[in-house]
Amino acid sequence: MSEVKILNLGEKFAHVSVGNLKGFEGKQFVKDAAGETSCEISFGSLPSGAAVPFFHSHKENEENYIILSGAGKFQVNGDVFDVAEGSVIRVATNCDRNLKCTSDEPMVYICIQAKEGSLGGYTMTDAEITERENLL
Repeated sequence: MSEVKILNLGEKFAHVSVGNLKGFEGKQFVKDAAGETSCEISFGSLPSGAAVPFFHSHKENEENYIILSGAGKFQVNGDVFDVAEGSVIRVATNCDRNLKCTSDEPMVYICIQAKEGSLGGYTMTDAEITERENLL
């Protein structure tokens, strides 16, 4: 299992890393290390032929899975469908979900969990262009 490393912390930001995703194994939550207050983000990896060992559902939070590499099957209640690198799967509250790696390479994914229906403003409805000296 990988370990979250805190790389930079500031009053208004946190920079953490789970390391190289090519060799990533297991499941790693980053909420505590990053000080997240609006969502839970985790990285997961399943070796070829492996599935998450349980189904689960959430009462208040939806989950968004982003498949970074590999391929497999995803099940939501009684629906099963193929997923692969680049797939994004949103799963609502109060339904069972699970995934299985069917590719020869491991399936690496990110899961973002946030309260269902809580997204207000986003992109440019929540953002404003600001003036600041570019130090990059």
